[in-house]
Amino acid sequence: MTGTAREIGVGIIGFGTVGSGTAKLLLENAELLRRRVGAPIRLVRVADLDIERDRGVPLPDGLLTTDGFQVIRDPAVHIVVELVGGKTDARDFLFEAIRQGKSVVTANKALLAEHGEEIGKAVTAAGVDIGFEASVGGGIPIIRAMREGLAANRINEVYGIINGTCNYILSRMTDEGKEFADVLAEAQSIGLAEADPSFDVDGIDSAHKLSILVWLATGGTVPPEKIYVEGIRDISAQDIGFAREFGYTIKLLAIAKQTGNGIEVHVHPTMIPSDHLLATVGGSFNAIYVKGDFVGSSLYYGQGAGKLPTASAVVSDVIEIARNIRKGVSGRIPASGYHDHLTGKGTTVSSFADVDFEHYLRFRVIDKPGVLSKIAGVLGSHQISISSVIQKGRRKESAVAIFIVTHHAKEKDMRAALEETDRLPVVLDRTRMIRIENNL
Repeated sequence: MTGTAREIGVGIIGFGTVGSGTAKLLLENAELLRRRVGAPIRLVRVADLDIERDRGVPLPDGLLTTDGFQVIRDPAVHIVVELVGGKTDARDFLFEAIRQGKSVVTANKALLAEHGEEIGKAVTAAGVDIGFEASVGGGIPIIRAMREGLAANRINEVYGIINGTCNYILSRMTDEGKEFADVLAEAQSIGLAEADPSFDVDGIDSAHKLSILVWLATGGTVPPEKIYVEGIRDISAQDIGFAREFGYTIKLLAIAKQTGNGIEVHVHPTMIPSDHLLATVGGSFNAIYVKGDFVGSSLYYGQGAGKLPTASAVVSDVIEIARNIRKGVSGRIPASGYHDHLTGKGTTVSSFADVDFEHYLRFRVIDKPGVLSKIAGVLGSHQISISSVIQKGRRKESAVAIFIVTHHAKEKDMRAALEETDRLPVVLDRTRMIRIENNL
């Protein structure tokens, strides 16, 4: 096909939200895509288990099938777009397409996080390409930025707001003073949160995406199970109010930092200065803040999900691969951005127990003299010093809240201290702890 104007065929497996958006874009912007690529891009086949339901995208006759492998084996399909989600069927479709000599595009973050290295080796061996721009950040071109735009840099730090559901919930809680459960219910009622929101609000989705970002930053792999993960269920309006008083905003951050002992990787609610750019990212938007050794800091911001923004990312990969097909090349940029001899050895993950933070602590205690000194004594015995203290409540109440901000302390020391303070008779509930990141 090199140098010719022959059309390039695309097949889509999965005709749900993103799949229908991708089909819509390929059909409606066909002339723009032809001009971008220099050859027509034609939607050849679309597969889904349910081909009767109206997705609002009229397809030409004969495109729909219930058999994903029929899409893969169609000789007119040059690029297979996998959008079924999950890890079992999606993996089978992806590897069969690669075996058939087809380039592939996927938005499947879970599959990439767990099998990215294996997929990268397979496409290299088969002489085809893979695109996965839509797997992190929806319509934000962060994959291309890290594989190409920042390729000259050692990526030292990455901070990501990469789950739109969590950011929407925390933004509403911050702006309106509502509690987590109330905002979650509202998000579910408008379709922004799933009926079972665990994948989002417990940080699992962010961990999968962070695993991909680390792969791009280092060329090595960090399986999701090696990432410390904590979600946002326990964040209260009280915590958010305290954060505001002290000039902080709470965000669910996915964090990766290169250290002398490997790389720190963790996902958890984090207090960040309210004047930092990441603190201004509201609603369901995403943002990824990257620090390179030569370029310095850069921020990538936009729609982190949704039918059309994600379809935009999917089709950007289709365009890139179509250009390569026209020129008769593949593998110009390896999947991770690093060539084989530098990959495959994994990435050393620093122990989260040794990670160092400032901390916010919320204690619910009996209102009587000497309580603070008892808590301070326990913290001090674990090498944790106090930066500031606020007590909320009235003397006629039997219980009050004490808020403490600490200086830097290791995670293992903080956990040991809280195990001890929570056993004190004057402490009524499990202590709430949120990490503080001041040096973004």
